[in-house]
Amino acid sequence: MLSRARIDELLAEHGLAPRRDLGQNFVGDPNTVRRIARLAGVGAGDRVVEIGAGVGSLTLALAETGATVTAIEVDRGLVRVLHEVLAGTGVRIVEGDALRLDWPSVLGDDRWRLVANLPYNVATPLVADLLDGVAQIERMMVMVQREVGERLCAAPRTSAYGAVSVKVAFWATARVVGLVPASVFVPRPNVESALVEIVRRPSPATDAPPGDLFRLVRTAFGQRRKMLRRSLANVVASATFVDAGIDPTRRPEELDVADWGRLTNAHIAAP
Repeated sequence: MLSRARIDELLAEHGLAPRRDLGQNFVGDPNTVRRIARLAGVGAGDRVVEIGAGVGSLTLALAETGATVTAIEVDRGLVRVLHEVLAGTGVRIVEGDALRLDWPSVLGDDRWRLVANLPYNVATPLVADLLDGVAQIERMMVMVQREVGERLCAAPRTSAYGAVSVKVAFWATARVVGLVPASVFVPRPNVESALVEIVRRPSPATDAPPGDLFRLVRTAFGQRRKMLRRSLANVVASATFVDAGIDPTRRPEELDVADWGRLTNAHIAAP
């Protein structure tokens, strides 16, 4: 496992520094990375993909469980560090941008778990994209900013509930399973982090077409303080709300994923 001092040494040896533009914050506490691996419940026989492997702190803990690990890293300088740190562990290292990666070529048709300390600047779109398009990943244990974690797991009628909360609920169940203090990171961020478990549903929460549903959700939450009859005035006819059994005076944050499904299906069926 890598300590804070060892991380500083590795970066200095390779002439590197954490990059703010890539949202790089490395975990320098062995107890924390082992805790993440334990909470993820991975072990021998599991295929684990890690995004944003960094200097390999969490990667080492995952490899220690006996799981088969693939580490994704976009920073070429850190890829060199990973080859040094992970030598002899059997971890496969893939250099690439997870937002643009050819996932079928990396994962094949197997079932995978994602365990990752996600870069702060791409955590939300990355989770959303993986839920939308990478069905091979059945479970996730991701460390993200606490505020982001709360949005991913938020329930209707809460301040954190938004469009991404609906997307997660459509594809999966999610919960915060732990918090991580800023003090374990190199460099130290200004925020606390959360560990979020996301488990893909066997089938989506509603039979509404996801593209149509998410378009309605994004439109409505673009004006989240307005009543639905206002925020969706140019999209959804008044009669459609009646057909869906949705009160048009409600606000977007009051609808759960089943409500959005009914509204979407009624909208599609409207003449």
